[in-house]
Amino acid sequence: MTNEKLQEKTISTEPVFSGKVISLQIDTVELPDGTKAKREIIRHPGAVAVLAVKDGRLLLVDQYRQAMARCELEIPAGKLEKDEDPMEAARRELQEETGYRCGKLTKLHSFYTSPGFADEIIHLYVAEDLTAGEMTPDEDEFLEVIEASFDEVQQYISEGRIADAKTILAAYIWQLQLAQTSGQGRK
Repeated sequence: MTNEKLQEKTISTEPVFSGKVISLQIDTVELPDGTKAKREIIRHPGAVAVLAVKDGRLLLVDQYRQAMARCELEIPAGKLEKDEDPMEAARRELQEETGYRCGKLTKLHSFYTSPGFADEIIHLYVAEDLTAGEMTPDEDEFLEVIEASFDEVQQYISEGRIADAKTILAAYIWQLQLAQTSGQGRK
């Protein structure tokens, strides 16, 4: 899948930081024309996200995001633990963040969040046959579950209350599912 004439060759890697969730390294690379350049790269273990619709309403979590300095409405999501199966992580995150368990879980897509500087990949699943239960968020996780109609989700996107790529992508996939179910698109 690599176009050989565009490939960069790694000459050296300098570790800069290693934290609980990410690490940062600076790679020196040789470019296709033979010159050298630096690449700052964030390494991430990967994550999962879950599109879960209950009674025609999308399950969202409202959570403060320090990097954005505000609350953000997002679909349930979380990072993969070491060697964790993404499907099991999706089940775990759905239950931890919303209290819901699902009878059926289907993988939709995997995508990179910011391939220009990070290797984080998110595995997106759709959860069906939902059963209510008890939330068990991580000890440093404070969130509220919001159930939103399609129109409310579109409003939240236009207002900027939903601004992350995974949730916007999930909303558009939901829109496609609704269009297929009804036989017509929403305007």
